[in-house]
Amino acid sequence: MIIFSTHITKRLQYIVNTLFEADVVLTDNIHLYKASTSFKINYSSQKIIDDELWITPHTLLFQTNIQPQIINCFKWNELTVFFKTEGTIPFDVLAASFFLISRYEEYLPCEKDEHKRYNYTNSIAYKNNFLHLPLVDLWLKKLKEKFSQLTIHNSQFTFIPTYDVDIAYQYLHHSIIKNVFLFYKELFKGNFNKVIEQGNVFSGRKKDSFDVFNWLDELHEKHKLQPIYFLLKLLNKSKYDVNVLASSKAIKKLYKQLSEKYLVGLHPSYKSSEDENGELLVAEKNMLSNIIQKTITVSRNHYLKLTIPQTYRTLTQKGFANDYSMAFASINGFRAATSKSFFWFDVEKNEITVLQIHPFSFMDATSFFHQKNSPQQAYNELLQHYEIIKYVEGTFITLFHNHFLTEQPEWIEWRKIYEKFLATINV
Repeated sequence: MIIFSTHITKRLQYIVNTLFEADVVLTDNIHLYKASTSFKINYSSQKIIDDELWITPHTLLFQTNIQPQIINCFKWNELTVFFKTEGTIPFDVLAASFFLISRYEEYLPCEKDEHKRYNYTNSIAYKNNFLHLPLVDLWLKKLKEKFSQLTIHNSQFTFIPTYDVDIAYQYLHHSIIKNVFLFYKELFKGNFNKVIEQGNVFSGRKKDSFDVFNWLDELHEKHKLQPIYFLLKLLNKSKYDVNVLASSKAIKKLYKQLSEKYLVGLHPSYKSSEDENGELLVAEKNMLSNIIQKTITVSRNHYLKLTIPQTYRTLTQKGFANDYSMAFASINGFRAATSKSFFWFDVEKNEITVLQIHPFSFMDATSFFHQKNSPQQAYNELLQHYEIIKYVEGTFITLFHNHFLTEQPEWIEWRKIYEKFLATINV
């Protein structure tokens, strides 16, 4: 496949490499373009030959600054599109894909939520009702149906279950003060089942409620899955960081065991996201690395505290190669409009980076706390995401927490729907 453009910029190079396979030739040599026997994409204002996919450029990929873009959405093949131009197709699919995948809109002034995160209500995906779709993947799928010679990047369905271990244990290995406080809190509220449960755990008659790791092991083995665990390592506790401290022997043992079976990454604490110098991030990374005796290059921020470009610059500078934070915390869906991994492009510096971004589209806490879904509604949402991502041959990454998968009465149905979901998609 060969792509012609009168101007070859870093933005154009980036989106071509992101969307298409590596053997694509990008050239500004019109003679080379005409002579090639490969499938041709003409990215210029003038049609060159009849047998080509002609995309008239929007100006975005030829710019080097950041400025508000005029977004007027319309329909093409029943899909929402924008950046209307003339050509074989009525919009600039390259510029539109760059706008969404680079998270261009997040560099612009916008409203933040209570945790100082980009608010999903600002996004054009939410405003134009396509946040629930991997829209870029769907655009490419439609183009592939019309032009079979298109060589689309990373076209193989993959399912990756991931887990955030925010609180490894509910009762065990926490301080005496915390457990005494919890005991009397439940007692005064009349939650006698919780009081009895706590007593059974400390007497050894029952496993700690949040310790579901052996059960998960069985599921992974049964369905031949390769999960990723993101582990919260606490040097200091804070309002939003309440896991057992890193100094705990039990935590060290658990994290070592998980790392021996699976890929594990750091779950940088909420507090570390507020450290502009990244010193706490490095301390947590080194602590986890020392425990599992492996180099840590994978991360997902606690509370999805992601600020572009600052968070990604810090991760890159501190030696991380892969990040799994690309999703909205308050609504499930496709923050970057794709289910496929991509390298982060720093729009402000106008450069391609080595940090690989892995978007996910479903989180249990989002479904429960923000969307107020029942377990059955969450199951239906999981299936919808699975079906659409499988259709576009993308990567379906889910995020569950161990404390959502317990056998406690308030969570048992969530545990069941997760088990049912894995059985359904692995038949």
